[in-house]
Amino acid sequence: MRTVLQMPTAFQEAKREQQSLLAPLEKRALIWLAQHAPGWVNSDHLTVLGLAALFGAGLSYWWARSNPAGLYAAIVCLALNWLGDSLDGTLARVRNRQRPRYGFYVDHVVDEFGSLFLLGGLALSGFMSERVALGLLIAYLMLSIEVYLATYALGTFHLSFWKFGPTELRLLLVAGNVVLLLNPGAGIASTGWRLFDIGGVVGIGGMTLMLIVAAARHTRALYDAERLS
Repeated sequence: MRTVLQMPTAFQEAKREQQSLLAPLEKRALIWLAQHAPGWVNSDHLTVLGLAALFGAGLSYWWARSNPAGLYAAIVCLALNWLGDSLDGTLARVRNRQRPRYGFYVDHVVDEFGSLFLLGGLALSGFMSERVALGLLIAYLMLSIEVYLATYALGTFHLSFWKFGPTELRLLLVAGNVVLLLNPGAGIASTGWRLFDIGGVVGIGGMTLMLIVAAARHTRALYDAERLS
């Protein structure tokens, strides 16, 4: 028997805050794409595309262990992931077909699975160590938890930190792929650190710092808002 969940009658959609470097240009591009998208394409199709593309990116990095063509395939998959992951919400807003609770929940559950696929593929690629990939996944999930808690408690959904968002991170991965295609052994030869290991450690440090700063700022804001006299 199917269980019917009791939804709260009142729901206030969180304010979206996107201040990444490419946000203004990206917003205009996404609105244009949404306005010209075929009528049979809907937001769910794009969400599935975004998830499938990250699964494909993970497989492509795994393939790249034995064939450089996998790096080209990963670039294509990252581009498709941008299209699906970024356009699904814009399409719903342009067509006035928004489902705030469903969209928020599904989009971010998909993000968690997609991150697992992508980093799992990098761990199998030979271009990033398993420990660095695991550290990145943990740092990403912890930062995601903070973002979702802040969205609920403060009513603001932060899509970027310090001018960096998902699009900028995809471009960094693409740039790394290009470097590896030109020089498969790129890294710090004297230490044995590979290019993606260096980038991964920087990413772990950056996300950890973002997490600490955001947690401290949001804790202070909530303490001040509910200060006990």
